[in-house]
Amino acid sequence: MAGLGIVGTLALAAGTVCLTAGCSTLGYYAHSVGGHLDLLRSAKPVPEWLSDEEAKPELKERLALTQRIRDYAVTELKLPDNASYRRYADLHRPAAVWNVVAARELSLTLKTWCFPVVGCVGYRGYFDRQRADAFAEELRAEKLEVSVYGVPAYSTLGTLPGDFFSDPLLSTFIHYPEGELARLIFHELAHQVAYAAGDTEFNESFATAVERIGGTRWLEQKSTAQARQEYAEYDARRQDFRVITQKYRDKLDALYKSSTTDDEKRARKAAIMVELRDEYAAMKAQRWGGFSGYDGWFSRANNAAFGVLAAYNELVPDFERLFEREGRDFPRFYAEVKRLAKLPKNERRAALRQGD
Repeated sequence: MAGLGIVGTLALAAGTVCLTAGCSTLGYYAHSVGGHLDLLRSAKPVPEWLSDEEAKPELKERLALTQRIRDYAVTELKLPDNASYRRYADLHRPAAVWNVVAARELSLTLKTWCFPVVGCVGYRGYFDRQRADAFAEELRAEKLEVSVYGVPAYSTLGTLPGDFFSDPLLSTFIHYPEGELARLIFHELAHQVAYAAGDTEFNESFATAVERIGGTRWLEQKSTAQARQEYAEYDARRQDFRVITQKYRDKLDALYKSSTTDDEKRARKAAIMVELRDEYAAMKAQRWGGFSGYDGWFSRANNAAFGVLAAYNELVPDFERLFEREGRDFPRFYAEVKRLAKLPKNERRAALRQGD
């Protein structure tokens, strides 16, 4: 999954506010600023990598592919034409950032943190895994259920000036299957089109809708039969994952909203989690041929992990319908999303779902 993270913009904007407002979390902002700048300093233009005799041929091939995808994003999807994803950085680590999310024992609603510029978001991002784990322990001490997960990419929303501050390609996702690589780039660029402060669900669902529409077009128009087959297998497992997790998320949500006692909820919750893991084990054996890529998620699944999934997918069908209403015209679609992003949150939801 592409990242919820927008820590670069958050850090550079919030750090200044913190310095002038006596913020108690100055250390977090300093970490975010430093981590983001380190990432940017490690990036260099794709042409330099392509001409580097020491760069591996496989890497050069992937980088060349990203530039075709990037051009397609501009010409066909009408996404921003700027320096984003025209540079590449090898981070020598498995994730760009690690996000920490938390929820109460009997709720799927994520705890939120509020920052300048980006508003309130349901996560805290760290460039260092140990820092993320330490913060997660603090939240667990507050009796919250916590999830820590790696994010391969994040967007700075295109708000920072100059090529140096543009979002680079990263080693954390450069070797993704072609279809997924295209979708990730489209997703992150979509964050530069429209952003509603404090509404993670709206922002991520919009970007996910753009990545799905754009990814489908790229595969149909530009990729090889082998790439399409590779992606089909990859995406089939993801669709299975979405179906099973939505099923059990709905069960948990209904349980938490029911009138039963907390003790009864705890007992039923434990039973639901057993059912979830049993069904996953059967699906893995019967449909996936033993593929184990999702084992970690299911072994650590909790309220926080389920809460994150809603942010990416809850409103996607509404955005896809909006795209159809706007005649499948990207500029018109983006203009309407920008209009919705300026509305108060409740009005935004009503307008998106009712087609006003």
